[in-house]
Amino acid sequence: MAVGPRALEVTGLHVPGRLARAREWWEQEHVFGYGLIVPALLLLTCLVAYPFGMAIYFSLSDYWVGSPGGFVGLANYRDILANDVFRQTIQNSFVFTGIALTLKTVLGVWLALLLARDMRFKRLIRGAVLLPWVIPTALSTLGWWWMFDSLYSVVNWTAIRLGILSPPGPNWLGQSAYAMAAVITVNVWRGLPFFAITVLVSIPREFHEAAEVDGAGPWGRFWHVTLPLLRPVLAVVILFSTIFTFSDFNIVYVLTRGGPVNMTHLFATLAYQIGLNGGNLGQGAAISLFLFPLLGAVVFLQLRYIRKE
Repeated sequence: MAVGPRALEVTGLHVPGRLARAREWWEQEHVFGYGLIVPALLLLTCLVAYPFGMAIYFSLSDYWVGSPGGFVGLANYRDILANDVFRQTIQNSFVFTGIALTLKTVLGVWLALLLARDMRFKRLIRGAVLLPWVIPTALSTLGWWWMFDSLYSVVNWTAIRLGILSPPGPNWLGQSAYAMAAVITVNVWRGLPFFAITVLVSIPREFHEAAEVDGAGPWGRFWHVTLPLLRPVLAVVILFSTIFTFSDFNIVYVLTRGGPVNMTHLFATLAYQIGLNGGNLGQGAAISLFLFPLLGAVVFLQLRYIRKE
């Protein structure tokens, strides 16, 4: 029985049809490539570029909550530089980031080397190491807040029983030096898995085993084989960790809210206190953007180093 052209089109056998033409257009390399990039560009524009642009606008204007202000140039930056609390915050941020980043780097590499060894329940142990990084920051920090509590401190109780401290023990969150030590401890505890697991998957087992066969000792294998091959990976991890540590908010806000006497304030917590709690969005934005040029330079230098490596 003969089938006419109209019947072929109705039954979907007519070539090519609208769907086929649309598919052919979509599968063109330049169309398909831009199609994959557009969702990411939309997310970056809405969640990064637009808020960043608004922050720059706020930092250059006398803008308060509910009261749009006019353009004031760099006046907000001059005002915060004259503020003693802000100058203390700069010192706090560099001390916090420097100590925490050093501890995470050293302990992260050491932990990665331990996890790289053959041991029983290796996968279970590696999964357990990730828990501090997986648990929501605010939730885990609440647990540390209880552990450092002045009346029910598990840390003090344990240290007193072990003979490390004498009763009643320090007020961890009420004394400036101890409060900074507490927030650094929690930051290191949370960031350590990121370092350890990233370095772990990059440890060159073949080169390590070859050096061991050649008679190199543990220190020689680490210094001459493992560390040179890990430098590009460590550069990337340190770059991201530097940015995340400088901009930390949850740990400090939950534990100390910047106290005692502003001795644990970081840029994020002070910007929140002045910009949202105090309503001065202009100065809050200026505080949050103050280190942007420095961090931009760090990112540029780190990326140049990574490309050379």
